[in-house]
Amino acid sequence: MDIKKIHHVAYRCRDAKETVDFYRDVMDMDLVLAIAEDQVPSTKAPDPYMHIFLDAGMGNVLAFFELPNSPEMDRDHNTPEWVQHIAFELEDMDALMAAKKQIESHGIDVLGPTDHGIFKSIYFFDPNGHRLELAANCCPEGAMEELHRVAPAMIEEWSQTKKAPKHAAWLHTGEGFPGLVD
Repeated sequence: MDIKKIHHVAYRCRDAKETVDFYRDVMDMDLVLAIAEDQVPSTKAPDPYMHIFLDAGMGNVLAFFELPNSPEMDRDHNTPEWVQHIAFELEDMDALMAAKKQIESHGIDVLGPTDHGIFKSIYFFDPNGHRLELAANCCPEGAMEELHRVAPAMIEEWSQTKKAPKHAAWLHTGEGFPGLVD
């Protein structure tokens, strides 16, 4: 299999126009296209929908469905609110802080920046209740390679213990790791 990239990621929205307005005005995303049908093409079910596609930069597309005949949308209450989110990468910390100001200027509450060791993030919600993250990488040289190297061992340990492995504890201690280039 030779996957080139993610074609699009689709979520549900309450109102297509409100969603387009938010992503255009707050997130600076352009509406790429809209598709509306009275019947689902894959299942042939008679279920009208509006499917919108937004430019998330560098060929990435974020899509939403408005489904007026379905029960009101809700979130998965068995999953913590912070788990399911859409994360977008920004150029650097200056861009992250400028974005935070822009989002807050629309009256939206923003959490962060939060330091994840290799990137810093801010968090907020779109009008549909989807949690969004904007992230700026601040990764020291060699850190991603080290994280890639220890990932299989971390997964193996987690699968046996369900406790956080300490292979990447250096991310939060500031002590560095073997092989870190200053």
